[in-house]
Amino acid sequence: MKLGVSIFLKLILMVAFAGSLGSTALAEPGSGNYSLRPHDMIEVKVFQEDDLSSILRVSREGTVNFPLIGVVRVGGKSPQAAAAAIRDLLARDYLVNPQVSVTVRDFSKQRFTVLGEVQRPGAYELPDHDSIGLLEAIGMAGGYTRIAEPTKITLKRVVNGVESVIRLNARKMAQGNESASIEIKPGDVVTVGERLF
Repeated sequence: MKLGVSIFLKLILMVAFAGSLGSTALAEPGSGNYSLRPHDMIEVKVFQEDDLSSILRVSREGTVNFPLIGVVRVGGKSPQAAAAAIRDLLARDYLVNPQVSVTVRDFSKQRFTVLGEVQRPGAYELPDHDSIGLLEAIGMAGGYTRIAEPTKITLKRVVNGVESVIRLNARKMAQGNESASIEIKPGDVVTVGERLF
């Protein structure tokens, strides 16, 4: 009898452990916590309205153009919230109690760009689950050229449509003297300056 209770307790612990693993995966694409981004490809289905079902790419502005209702802002919303927004617009003037679902068919690639005095200037993909810093971004671009000036680095970043330019000293960062670590964000443009002889 004790053996049966022991096996039962182990099963309960395994189920609880599996449940906790499932909850940690919520930040991944495809989960309920995912926010739609520009260039994601989404499929919108309206139950029993095949003519309205569409596959759409989210624009750079975070919108899609949906039949009947036109431009709908979905960027920054979960697929469920985007479905609710489309449903509400359809229900306002066109359909009675529409049932709408939104599924991400293809996730956009988040990129940053490294220019200037690096070995391989160009655009690079951000890792899906890890953040990278400025020094790692320069490393991905092959590191400095022989005429690079690590003390003259600019980072351009657009936040809410406003572009800002940050001047950085990568030499101090590499030595651990820079107080703040700079994390690279999607759309960032890093430019490594040239040394003046």
